[in-house]
Amino acid sequence: MGELSDKTPDKELDVLGRVCPYPLVLTKKSVEKMDSGQMIKVLCDAPASAEDSIPKWAEKSGHKFESVKKGDSWELFIEKG
Repeated sequence: MGELSDKTPDKELDVLGRVCPYPLVLTKKSVEKMDSGQMIKVLCDAPASAEDSIPKWAEKSGHKFESVKKGDSWELFIEKG
């Protein structure tokens, strides 16, 4: 797969069933509590969050980001910058 999805995440966040803006808000709060270099895997089924708001926020914030589509949901990998 990819660079991040091959690693074991330090944390996992399940936001399945949540709609915007909750996946982004909960992801931001979780990443804020992490140390630089740690990675979180976010389970998300909200297309707007998985394909737009979370990737844009991660890039703008200087974090590494990778998305893996799994049927109707996504696994989002974010390594804190």
